[in-house]
Amino acid sequence: MADKVRRQRPRRRVCWALVAVLLADLLALSDTLAVMSVDLGSESMKVAIVKPGVPMEIVLNKESRRKTPVIVTLKENERFFGDSAASMAIKNPKATLRYFQHLLGKQADNPHVALYQARFPEHELTFDPQRQTVHFQISSQLQFSPEEVLGMVLNYSRSLAEDFAEQPIKDAVITVPVFFNQAERRAVLQAARMAGLKVLQLINDNTATALSYGVFRRKDINTTAQNIMFYDMGSGSTVCTIVTYQMVKTKEAGMQPQLQIRGVGFDRTLGGLEMELRLRERLAGLFNEQRKGQRAKDVRENPRAMAKLLREANRLKTVLSANADHMAQIEGLMDDVDFKAKVTRVEFEELCADLFERVPGPVQQALQSAEMSLDEIEQVILVGGATRVPRVQEVLLKAVGKEELGKNINADEAAAMGAVYQAAALSKAFKVKPFVVRDAVVYPILVEFTREVEEEPGIHSLKHNKRVLFSRMGPYPQRKVITFNRYSHDFNFHINYGDLGFLGPEDLRVFGSQNLTTVKLKGVGDSFKKYPDYESKGIKAHFNLDESGVLSLDRVESVFETLVEDSAEEESTLTKLGNTISSLFGGGTTPDAKENGTDTVQEEEESPAEGSKDEPGEQVELKEEAEAPVEDGSQPPPPEPKGDATPEGEKATEKENGDKSEAQASVCRASVTRFGF
Repeated sequence: MADKVRRQRPRRRVCWALVAVLLADLLALSDTLAVMSVDLGSESMKVAIVKPGVPMEIVLNKESRRKTPVIVTLKENERFFGDSAASMAIKNPKATLRYFQHLLGKQADNPHVALYQARFPEHELTFDPQRQTVHFQISSQLQFSPEEVLGMVLNYSRSLAEDFAEQPIKDAVITVPVFFNQAERRAVLQAARMAGLKVLQLINDNTATALSYGVFRRKDINTTAQNIMFYDMGSGSTVCTIVTYQMVKTKEAGMQPQLQIRGVGFDRTLGGLEMELRLRERLAGLFNEQRKGQRAKDVRENPRAMAKLLREANRLKTVLSANADHMAQIEGLMDDVDFKAKVTRVEFEELCADLFERVPGPVQQALQSAEMSLDEIEQVILVGGATRVPRVQEVLLKAVGKEELGKNINADEAAAMGAVYQAAALSKAFKVKPFVVRDAVVYPILVEFTREVEEEPGIHSLKHNKRVLFSRMGPYPQRKVITFNRYSHDFNFHINYGDLGFLGPEDLRVFGSQNLTTVKLKGVGDSFKKYPDYESKGIKAHFNLDESGVLSLDRVESVFETLVEDSAEEESTLTKLGNTISSLFGGGTTPDAKENGTDTVQEEEESPAEGSKDEPGEQVELKEEAEAPVEDGSQPPPPEPKGDATPEGEKATEKENGDKSEAQASVCRASVTRFGF
């Protein structure tokens, strides 16, 4: 019996070892399950997480608050974030940075840089000659770019989420304003990389809000379209969005709810911050009047005193939203002199009268972009902290002509909850109920190129062509291919923004350069020399506007065909093989067209100068997959780069004569010159 027991002991050890390995694997897997979202506002941020057993929870910071100020205090050997940094703003205003998101992706000559300097003169902004942007000069040895400061904040938000979840987190969805252009979005992605975050998606904050609203009202969505307007006035900007909710049929999951962004309007500088700055200026004037005749310095020249006044103005704005008047009080404002003054709501409204006149502007922009009227809008819902100002609600209610404004959504946390739901949908660790999201392109993107044409025998001239890749309010993510049929030599083409006529003159100056990049293709002529007997099918450029709204040129390739006589017994087919010329802007091969929806834009010789998919003279193949709803509102990530890839939009066809057409691909080199940010 003893011998039998001894023989079983090794087996038991093996079993226990296997159990230990399995437990270790499960623990390691559980450590990577949690995902987070960061609703990055101008004044504060909200962080939310999803982990097993904790569905969609707002993270509490170290002070047990649900929102954290986006403020950073930088010293020689230490950094402060959130509420700690806010308290340091009074003691050390020069080293305390806030509202720095307004400088992301901006060149030094941008009007927003001058506006930031005027609002916060205590900060020293220095010029970065390499990137043509600005730095915060904290001291002679400390300087940081806005992207680096944002990276610190994102890293701090990650630490808050990890402490709350009690496990490491690396996957995140980050909200950005819908009016962010390519440079600003890439700046946020760069900051996230500095923080060590894997960005699943940059989601527009208005889309995240709409998703949160739809998820919690799934039962109210049916096959009848419902048009809802969200009016979001935050601290730094105002955005108005028209969203259509409807049940649609998807290939993967049958009937599912869908939200579609139909119209967008915005004002980059209309928000609570501008109201507070005007209140601060009013309080500074009152304080100077009280000390008039005492040979006292102007309080505006004292950064600490102005920081105190800004904090009091923020409090005063909040109190006046519920009261007709209030007493502003600051102990030891400057030179140990206390300040006390009464401010009424009427005075506040007079100070911001021109701001309230701008409230209906985003509504009209959204209606125009959606090509809708107010009669088609069922409800107007308020979002954002600045919408609590009574005068804002009065002007907006009059502008939309409704009986009342909807307040049935958490104005502060809706975007964070929608973003974290999207994070769970994009993560492979969770399975959520599908909710189709169709976001819209705000800034159209086109390709411009020039080629030589022969108008008459012996007479040549240059013809400038434009091809719209992604039209305004068109859906994304989306992939498109443009084919250049008339080139047999090296050439260049430009990727630019399209018609921005919907922006005012000041907005255009803030927008910056309208040229995204210039692509220089080399080796095109060599490819034609290499395959002189083959039929050219053109130079194909593959573009991708991904889930984050970031444009990339995946690859450019030259495709050739030749006919090869084959035996009659074999079936005749057309096979095209494409060899990638170059991966630009981060590169990668194109996933299957059915999953990503590829539109093909064909360039023809006699097409008009301003081309679009509906204009005559231009042959365009649009696939249904590009317009089909995508489950969970996301696209699968691109596969790893491979040596060969099949050009999209090309299918096998049979020849009547039984010949077999075999394609050969030529390899060309491509170089790109970047402009702007």
